[in-house]
Amino acid sequence: MSIITNAQTDPIKLKYLGTAAWEITDGELTVLVDPYISRFKLGTGPGISPDDKRATVERSDIAVSDTVGIDSLITKADFILVHHSHFDHLADVPYIAKITGAKVIGTETTCNILRAYGIPEEQLYPVKGGEDYQFKNFAVKVIPTLHSALNEKHYIDNRVYSNIPEAPLKVSEFIEGGSLMFLARFTNHDVLTMGSMNFVERELLGIKPDILLAGVNRSQLGLYKYNERLLAITNYPKVVIPTHWDNFRLPYGFSQQSGVETKLIPFQEDVKKLAPQTKVIIPKHLGTITID
Repeated sequence: MSIITNAQTDPIKLKYLGTAAWEITDGELTVLVDPYISRFKLGTGPGISPDDKRATVERSDIAVSDTVGIDSLITKADFILVHHSHFDHLADVPYIAKITGAKVIGTETTCNILRAYGIPEEQLYPVKGGEDYQFKNFAVKVIPTLHSALNEKHYIDNRVYSNIPEAPLKVSEFIEGGSLMFLARFTNHDVLTMGSMNFVERELLGIKPDILLAGVNRSQLGLYKYNERLLAITNYPKVVIPTHWDNFRLPYGFSQQSGVETKLIPFQEDVKKLAPQTKVIIPKHLGTITID
C-alpha cells in the first residue's frame, strides 16, 4: 500500500480536534491536519450557546489564537497539512508552526499568510495540487478540490493572496485561497483527508485510501449523490471517519449530540447501505481512534 521503507508495527492513531482538525501519528511521525483549536465564539447566531461565557468574536475582529488551549493539546508536529485558508482551518497554524517547527504544506495563499506571521521559508511548502512529495518515512499527494457549496450553492471566492498580507489578520481576512485534499501515506496506512464537503471526481481516479476522513455536513446534501460518488471514486475505503461536521463555535466540552443525530447517523446509515464492508467511525472531540 505504501512506498515507505523502514516499516514498523505501531498502529495509526487519529485524534479528533474538532472542525476539520486532526492529529495523526504512526508512532514515529506526527501530522496535524487543519489544526484549529481556538473555536471562536463567532457572532451571535443560533450556533452560539448562552452557557458559553467567552467574549464574542466578530468577523471584523483580529483573529487571536487561544495559545493556552493550543499548548494543552499540541506538543509535537512534524507536518501540518492545510486544506484551505479560512480561519477555521488556518487561524491557529501560525502559532502552532512557530512552537513546533513543523513543515506546512498548503496553497500560495496559506503560505503567504504564514509568511506574514513570520514563519520561515524553510518550513513552507506552497503547492497547487498534483504534487506528490516523498519525505523521510512519509509521503503526501496533493489533490486539487472544491470548497463546500455554501449559501445554497451560491458560494464562490476566487480571491488569493499573491503577496504577503499585513498581519495580524482579521477573521474575515482568512480567505479561502483555493482548496486541496491530501493523500497522506504513512508506513501501514494511506489516509485521504478532506477539508470541505466537495470533491473533483476526476482528481481522485486511482486514489485508494484505506482510511477516508470524509467531509460530512448539510452542504453535501446540495451535491448530486455525494455519498455514493465519494465512496465509489475512493474505492470503498475500509474505514470512513466524518470530519468538519461539528458546531465549531462552541468550546470543547459542549454537547455536539445534535450534529451526531442529524448529520452523522444518517451518513452512517447511508454508507451501510452503499458499502456494507466499510466501517464508519463517529469521532468524539479529543478522542483518539486507533486503527491497526
